[in-house]
Amino acid sequence: MPKESTTDLLDRARAWLAEDPDPQTRAELTALLAAAEGPGAESEERIAWSRLAERFSGRLQFGTAGLRGELGAGPMRMNRSVVLRAAAGLAAYVRKNPALGDLVVIGYDARHKSYDFAVDTAAVVVGAGLRAALLPRALPTPVLAFAIRHLGAAAGVVVTASHNPPQDNGYKVYLGDGSQIVPPADAGIAAEIDALGALADVPRAEGGWEVLGAEVLDAYLDRAVSVLDADGPRALATVYTPLHGVGRDVLLAAFERAGFPAPAVVAEQAEPDPDFPTVAFPNPEEPGAMDLAFAAARAARPDLVIANDPDADRCAVAVPTPEGDWRMLSGDEVGALLGAALAAKGADGVFATTIVSSTLLGKIAAAAGLGYAETLTGFKWISRTEGIRYGYEEALGYCVDPDGVRDKDGVTAALQIAELAAGLKRDGRTLTDLLDELALAHGLHATGQLSVRVDDLAVIADAMAALREKPPVELAGLGVVRADDLTAGSPELPPTDGLRYLLAGPAVASARVVVRPSGTEPKLKCYLEVVLPVAAPAGLAAARAQARDLLDVIKQDLAAAAGLS
Repeated sequence: MPKESTTDLLDRARAWLAEDPDPQTRAELTALLAAAEGPGAESEERIAWSRLAERFSGRLQFGTAGLRGELGAGPMRMNRSVVLRAAAGLAAYVRKNPALGDLVVIGYDARHKSYDFAVDTAAVVVGAGLRAALLPRALPTPVLAFAIRHLGAAAGVVVTASHNPPQDNGYKVYLGDGSQIVPPADAGIAAEIDALGALADVPRAEGGWEVLGAEVLDAYLDRAVSVLDADGPRALATVYTPLHGVGRDVLLAAFERAGFPAPAVVAEQAEPDPDFPTVAFPNPEEPGAMDLAFAAARAARPDLVIANDPDADRCAVAVPTPEGDWRMLSGDEVGALLGAALAAKGADGVFATTIVSSTLLGKIAAAAGLGYAETLTGFKWISRTEGIRYGYEEALGYCVDPDGVRDKDGVTAALQIAELAAGLKRDGRTLTDLLDELALAHGLHATGQLSVRVDDLAVIADAMAALREKPPVELAGLGVVRADDLTAGSPELPPTDGLRYLLAGPAVASARVVVRPSGTEPKLKCYLEVVLPVAAPAGLAAARAQARDLLDVIKQDLAAAAGLS
C-alpha cells in the first residue's frame, strides 16, 4: 500500500476509533489496527489492511429507504456510530420540516444490535428536542408502519435487515404517511448527515422517550383482522414458520382474533434467533429455507403452509401437490390470488405492482373495472400510488390494507390468503384451481428469475455495461422488439439503474425481461415473464411445460449476453 494512502487510512481509522461508543466495535477496530501495523505474518498484515480499507472505503448510503449492511466497525458497516449519525440526520430533517410534527416512532427486530440501535435513535431524537416512542418489544415491521399512521407521527424508524444474512442489520426510515422514504427526503436526510461534525457534538438524552404499551399492538391486531369478512370461512389447517424471526406471536394472535384454528408452528424455527441456525439465508425464497416447514407439513397434512421472513413484512405460501408433496407459490401467484380475491369482494381504487412483477394483476384489475399502475421496484414506490387499494411485489410483499399499513405486511397478507383458501375449501376448490381459472381467463402468465449473488460488485457493473454496449437482439428465439434503458426515466417512472426488454414471437402472447442490481443485497436480478394463450383446461399442463422451457432458455441466453455464463 502506498505511504500516502496508508497514512490517510490509519488517520481515518484512528479518528473513528476515538469516537466509537461501542466497546465491541472498538475492540474489533483496535485489533485490525494492531494487525495492520504490528509485527506478524505478511499474509495476516495484508488481510488486516484489506479489511481496514474495505471498512473505510466510503460510507453506507441510503438505499432502499434507509441503510443496510454488515455489522462491524467503520463507516461502511452497520454500527452504533453510523446509526447515531443517521438518527441525527433524520432528527435534523424533521426539525427543518415542522409541518411533519415532532414524534418519531421506533421499532426493532431481534437481530444482533437491533435494540441498541433503536435506543440510540431514541436518545438522539429526544436530544434534538423531539419526541420519541419505542415499540414495546421486538415486533414485525408492519406494526411500526401501522403505528406511524395510528399515532400521527412525523416519522418512523425500524431497525431490521429483513431477510438478509445474520451478519447484517439495517435502518429503515418512514415519514408520517407511513410510507418508506423516497427522493428527495432521502437526499435531504443524507445532506443532514453530511453536515454533522464530531459525533460527540450530537446531543444524546439519557432518557425521556416513551416506551409504548400493549395498546398499540392491540390496535394493529384489530386493524389486521378488519381486512377479513366478519362472517367469512375459517375452517383451515395451516403450518407456519417465522424463520427465527419476530412474526410468530403476532401472527398467532391475529389468527386467534380472526377465529382461525391455531397454526402448527415449526418448532425448530419458532423462537427469535439472530443467528438463524437452521437456514443459510432467512428468506423463504432461498433454497432450503422452507425444508423444515415442508417436513412438518408432510407429517401434519394441513391445507396450507405459511411463512414470514424474519421481520414479518413478507409472506410465503405453499400448497399441496397432487403427488402428496408441497410447492411454494411464487410471489406473482400469491399477488394474483390476493388481487382476484379483493376484486371479487368488490374492492375499489387502484391495484399496483412493480415493473418486475407479473402483468397478470393489470388484467385482473381491468376485468374488474379497477385502476392499475406499475411503479419502480419496492414498496416505497408502490405505496405512493394515488388511490391505491392493493399493491404487491414479486418478492413476497403484499399490501392488502393501505389505509392501515402503507407498506408490505406479512401478517394481514397471511390472514387474507387464509380466508381465500378457506372459502375455496368450503366450495371444494383450492388455490391451485383458482390459478388455473385465472390462466384460462387472462392467459398463462409464467414468471422466473435469474439471480446472481456476487462477492465483487464490479461483476454486476460489468454485466450491466455488457448489456448496454451490446443489447441482445433475441432471447430464446423471441425477438427483442423494444429495449428500454431505465436510467433515462420516463413520464411514468423516475430514473433507475435497469434495463427492460419486450419480446415477441409466434409462440407467445407477450414476453418481458427486466434486469437490475438489487437494492438490498449483492445480487444482479433478472425478472422474466412469458404469457401464453390457453383455450381450455386440457391445455394448461402443456402450456406450463412450454413456459418453463422458454424461461430456462431465456435465462441461458441472458446470462450469456451479460457475460455471466
